[in-house]
Amino acid sequence: MAGHSKWANIKHKKDRADKQKGKIFSRIAKEIISAVKVGGPEPKNNPRLRLAVQKAKEANMPNDNVDRNIKKASNDDQSDYESLTYEIYGHGGVGVIVEAMTDNKNRTASDMRIATNKRGGNIAAPGAVAFNFDRKGVLQIEKGSMEEETLFNAAIEAGAEDFEAAEEAYMITTDPVELYAVKEKLAEKEILASGAEIEMLPKTLVACDDETRDANLALIDWLEELEDVDAVYHNMDL
Repeated sequence: MAGHSKWANIKHKKDRADKQKGKIFSRIAKEIISAVKVGGPEPKNNPRLRLAVQKAKEANMPNDNVDRNIKKASNDDQSDYESLTYEIYGHGGVGVIVEAMTDNKNRTASDMRIATNKRGGNIAAPGAVAFNFDRKGVLQIEKGSMEEETLFNAAIEAGAEDFEAAEEAYMITTDPVELYAVKEKLAEKEILASGAEIEMLPKTLVACDDETRDANLALIDWLEELEDVDAVYHNMDL
C-alpha cells in the first residue's frame, strides 16, 4: 500500500461527505431509481437494486424513503440516471476524479466547465488521470474491536486483497466486485464494518505547498457542492 497518507485522504473525503447527509441520500435515491429502471423493482431478482438498498440501510436512510423511490422509479415519467466520470488536472500536477449521476448530461458538462473556469484546473481526456488510481472496495473496522492479527487472518480468509492499520481504523481493501461478499463473510464471524465503499485509491501521491493545496481544496469544494456530483477523489498528499 502507499501508506497512511492514502487513508488520510479518504478520511478527508469522508469527513466532508458526512456533512452532506442529504446529498448522500440523494445519491442513493438516484442509484435505486436507476437500478429499478434497469432490472425491475424486486431486490431479490435485481442484484443492482439489492446493493443500492444495502447502501441505504448502511446510511440509515429510512425504509419509507427506499420504498418511495422504488415506486417512483416504476413510473414511466420518471427520468433515468446515467453515471458519468470526469477526469481533471488540478493544480501542481494533482489528479482529480469526479463521479456523477445525472439525468441531464449537458447540465453536468456545463457545471464541470464552470468549476474549472472558476477554480482552475483543466478537464482531461478519459484515462489521462484515471491511470494513476485503482478502483477498490474499502472496508473500515473500528480499532479495539479485536486483535489486529486475528482480524488480518479473518480478512485474508474472507478474500480481502490487503489490510492496513490506519490511525483510527483498520482498512481492508478488496476487489470492487467482492466488497460485499467479504463484508458478509466477516459479519458471519461477528466482525462488523463501520464503512463499506468502492473508492478510487491513488497509486502515488503528489506533494503540494500550502498555496497549491488550498487551490486544489477550493476546486474540490466547488465540485462537491454540485447537484449531480456523488464523489470526488484526488491524489494530493494532505
